[in-house]
Amino acid sequence: MNVEQARFNMIEQQIRPWDVLDTSVLELLSAVRREDFVPAAHQAQAFMDLELPLGGGRSLLAPRVEARLVQDLNLSKRDTVLQVGAATGYVTALLARKAQRVIGLEADAALASQARANLRKAGVNNAEIVQTDGTSGLASQGPFDAILLCGSLAEAPQALLDQVKVGGRLLAILGQEPVMQATLFTRVAASQFSRQELFDTVAARLPGFAEPSRFKF
Repeated sequence: MNVEQARFNMIEQQIRPWDVLDTSVLELLSAVRREDFVPAAHQAQAFMDLELPLGGGRSLLAPRVEARLVQDLNLSKRDTVLQVGAATGYVTALLARKAQRVIGLEADAALASQARANLRKAGVNNAEIVQTDGTSGLASQGPFDAILLCGSLAEAPQALLDQVKVGGRLLAILGQEPVMQATLFTRVAASQFSRQELFDTVAARLPGFAEPSRFKF
């Protein structure tokens, strides 16, 4: 496989047509080697338009979804970011190139260890990985300029919204299959958020977050 051609095709055929037009994000996708964050068993699929299984119900998001989330979080180099669902650290590395500091939370011990090793190998020194499911966020390090949840959940948890600075934002994929929406919450005042549905997609669930009751009365 011609890796650089495959990376170019991923960017031009999958990611750019999905409204990822921020040149700084597109440059990041060329610079950060996604294949270095993909498990060995799936190396040949590193640039394909699909989720890659990581075991235990976890998966890497499709490249176009990763790129769109990073773009739509609209980070600056002054920002401190909390990421929930760090997986193998690829999105963590992208965020770290855009922000001042990134804290990635990962529930699975083996994935957390992989993410740390991958970030070291990639020379990322402004990101850290904490092993926890992220359902309560990390209030001791907050409030945050931005929070990104890399997976889906039923609704945005209040515990995480509470850790967003005024003027900050939280981006998550919300809903139930077959329809989920990437949704951006912006804290416009101490007790007020704006909400914007950005795009439709489907993603695997993040572990530990509550599901609504299925019972109807």
